[in-house]
Amino acid sequence: MQAFQRFPYPPSLPAEVPEDLLPKLSELRDEFGTDKDHLKHVTDHFVKELERGLTEEGGDIPMNITWVTDFPTGNERGKYLTLDLGGTNLRVCEVSLSAQKGDFAFTQRKYKLPENLRSAPVVELWDFIAECVHMFIEEHHSEFSAEEKLPLAFTFSYPVLQKSIKEGILQRWTKDYSCPGAEGNDIVAQLEASMDKKQVPVEVVALVNDTTGTLIATAYRDPQVRIGSIFSTGCNSAYVEACSAIPKIKHAGLPPDSKVAINTECGAFDNSCKVLRRTRFDKDIDACSPRQGQQLYEKIIAGRYLGEIVRRVLLELHNNNGLFRDQDASELNTPHILEASFLSSVEEDNSHLREGVYSLLKEGLGVESTVPERRITRFLVEIVGTRAARLYACGIAAICKKRDIKTGVVGVDGSTFNHYTRFRLRVTQAMRDIMEWPDDIKDPITFEVSEDGSGVGAALIAALTLGETQPEVADGATW
Repeated sequence: MQAFQRFPYPPSLPAEVPEDLLPKLSELRDEFGTDKDHLKHVTDHFVKELERGLTEEGGDIPMNITWVTDFPTGNERGKYLTLDLGGTNLRVCEVSLSAQKGDFAFTQRKYKLPENLRSAPVVELWDFIAECVHMFIEEHHSEFSAEEKLPLAFTFSYPVLQKSIKEGILQRWTKDYSCPGAEGNDIVAQLEASMDKKQVPVEVVALVNDTTGTLIATAYRDPQVRIGSIFSTGCNSAYVEACSAIPKIKHAGLPPDSKVAINTECGAFDNSCKVLRRTRFDKDIDACSPRQGQQLYEKIIAGRYLGEIVRRVLLELHNNNGLFRDQDASELNTPHILEASFLSSVEEDNSHLREGVYSLLKEGLGVESTVPERRITRFLVEIVGTRAARLYACGIAAICKKRDIKTGVVGVDGSTFNHYTRFRLRVTQAMRDIMEWPDDIKDPITFEVSEDGSGVGAALIAALTLGETQPEVADGATW
């Protein structure tokens, strides 16, 4: 079977555009280039950084120990509250792990996080979260009193150093958060203080990273899962490592043949700037961020930044090369006016005249575009989206190489990955480039969309922590 080449690499230059713009577009394509040799070089360095992070020496990638050492069999039971603090929304859920193996039901409510809470004193963030949990409990558990504590698993999608499953010292904020008073402190204790202040009847029984939750939730349904990943506002991945391969926890006395989930925090890959080719647009985004020099891999590929990169390229072409000539394109000066959904929507328009792109540019930026300008916009989206997908694949391929994973499934949660179809297809194509799979075989490692992975996974981890499982053994994942 001949492998299907889904998209040409590099993306083709747009047809029927002004000839004087073609050299500039070709230059941009080269600048965002990620050919096969570069992908392999990045992946090899990624493997070394994964290994460094497991030692006391450390490195750019923290490789945080989660202390999740039990893994789902499908026999987990009970009802649990879960709290998921992401980059954009707060989600409160009640998850019921049912008597049917591998099944669950849940009720959820999302709360939009006010933008000002990204930089407010952290107590204001915790108080807001406590109030949201209080409202959820009143709506769904009005029969409970303050004396009855509901078990809650807290999914916290930021780098924490965990000494146990119930505590976590925040190492640094990411996703453009900068709330003072949190870094260097136990965020579980801070959250519980706000819960107690507002008399919210919960007890935090587990602190979970969303990647670990996704890993566990996807493995609950599919024993072939080997990696859990998040690709949305930010990006990160988790996998299961043998304790014998983790020098920095030798003091814990865990059996060498036991295993533990690792939250890689790979968004920090190559903060040292050794292998990633950063464009001037990437450097400007970093310079304008609250945490300069941090999360550089994430700032190149993750959903929060994709639209912003496209905006900056469009703005440069408008200012210097006559794109949207004689148009009021002042909206292009607004940071983050374009979101990752803009890229997905642009690529979904396959019409000859790009009528869909016309509407997107009109609604998003207030410009009346010509057909050549729409084709140029589509091309720019392709080179930015292609680079992101191919570099994201490097992180997954590195874990596979590190753990000698030959076959299996990668469970991925996150709106950008789930809704940006061409992004997903480019990831699988890049995996084939990196891993050099023969053309006559199907992809040995596949990607599975894992919706609600972080919430369900957190509930499963709470069940495992509290021992709420049936004694019979299921055909679980072989890590």
